[in-house]
Amino acid sequence: MMNRWSSCRRIVMMVAVVHLCLASAGYAAGNHDQAGSYGQSMDAATQAMMAKWQAYASPNDNHKVLDPLVGTWNHVLTWWMTPDSQPEMAQGTTETQWVLGGRFLRHAATGTSMGQPFEGMGLTGFDNGKQTYQTIWMDNMGTGMVLGEGTYDPGTKTLTDRGRFTDPMIGQRSYRGVITFVDDVHYRYEMYVADKHGKEFRMMEIVYTRTN
Repeated sequence: MMNRWSSCRRIVMMVAVVHLCLASAGYAAGNHDQAGSYGQSMDAATQAMMAKWQAYASPNDNHKVLDPLVGTWNHVLTWWMTPDSQPEMAQGTTETQWVLGGRFLRHAATGTSMGQPFEGMGLTGFDNGKQTYQTIWMDNMGTGMVLGEGTYDPGTKTLTDRGRFTDPMIGQRSYRGVITFVDDVHYRYEMYVADKHGKEFRMMEIVYTRTN
């Protein structure tokens, strides 16, 4: 999911499986007179395989969890370079909508960051096969992609993902991200990383307020 090659490979694999199923079903049907029960069993196997593909490809209640994020939002971002540093602030607008038939959320953000124009985009989805939420983010503040994977807790109304990103001063860093569904017109994103002593601290907070 996370890159164009893996997406193309998945499509090719799916097409190959479907063609194999259809070919098997045709072969079984053609030999039904000689082995009727064999043909019936192949038909059943084909149907079962196609049902699994359909279940994998279909949005479900796990995707509906993300519905509250759809809309247009004003956001205020606060971030800290170190646990004891003075916070930097920025603001902007984020538009989030379903794409690809309700399978993924696309986020598009514009605003300012460190006094410079900011533009970013991301995707959030639920992988029915892995049973995890997956995220990807990229913006004009770097050339790397932030990749994450996590779960949703209905008790706390939080979606937590963990992943890695490139810090040009340090290298690869791990993070923990938390989306909190506050109410119908607010949600919050927080990113936590480890300091130089290995202790986790909140590096970023973004507060979203719905405008539409």
